[in-house]
Amino acid sequence: MAHRKRYIGGLSDSRRWDMVRIRPDDVFVVTPPKSGTTWMQTIIALLLSGDPEVKTDVSIKMPWVDIRMREIEDVAARIEDMQHRRCMKSHTPMDGLPLDQHAQYICVFRHPLDAHFSFRNHIRNIPLKLYDMFYPEGDDDRTFKRFLDGAAEGFDMDAMPLAHIIQHYQAALAVADQPNVTLFHYADMSRDLAETFARVAGLLGVSHPDGLMADLMTAASFDHMKANAARYAPGGGTGFMKSDSAFFQSGSSGKWQGRLNAAQLDGYEHVMKSHLSEDARRWLEFGNTGEEVRPAEPKNRLR
Repeated sequence: MAHRKRYIGGLSDSRRWDMVRIRPDDVFVVTPPKSGTTWMQTIIALLLSGDPEVKTDVSIKMPWVDIRMREIEDVAARIEDMQHRRCMKSHTPMDGLPLDQHAQYICVFRHPLDAHFSFRNHIRNIPLKLYDMFYPEGDDDRTFKRFLDGAAEGFDMDAMPLAHIIQHYQAALAVADQPNVTLFHYADMSRDLAETFARVAGLLGVSHPDGLMADLMTAASFDHMKANAARYAPGGGTGFMKSDSAFFQSGSSGKWQGRLNAAQLDGYEHVMKSHLSEDARRWLEFGNTGEEVRPAEPKNRLR
């Protein structure tokens, strides 16, 4: 991708990728936040190492290049010094990343409403005040309005409004025909972890005996990761988050059901219909099966 789009928010900056020299066997995990990023990174770490006890240490070993919390010169130098096969994380849409014809790009998506409610929990678990305007304490109505109204780019994008999730998805779809770009869905990963492991192993070109693969899958199960949160959460064991375990809040889908009123659901429906075809929307929300779980009755309409 010769001319990349620039995504510059309050927390992240896609220009930082200019400092990273890509290797042919690099792996990129590209997602909107709270869509299965850490889970996919863990699967990749397990498959590349072949070790169920591997210390993933994703913040250091699989760095989030876009985030401006560390000087890019230091991050780029650390990445360049890595002797093992590298995996890097990005919350920048695909049209803002350097697209190398040999590297692997693994994009993961989740129902936008599940991602939103998971992000709400995440915001309460980290000591950053950057998002307070978007996620005011105790004001769910304003929070959801800003989720619907927020811009896809600029300062808003790091607060993960719906427009940014859609832009992420559309940018991935635009290059999904490339042999080294693959889309995964959180619902499919949850439903069939064995199939997910098989697909990722194929992309990475690695294989392990059946018994070892079973052990690797056990290590990547939600219950195991939550029970060992200090080992698997980004920055786990460092005290960055209020609770490492809370990072793995539920791992479920459909957590938004029964939590939105009719007017909020109407607003979400309008945005989704305005930007996505029926088939594209169905996959973004429910993955390969396209099966919708019947939603709970909405709360009373806003006055």
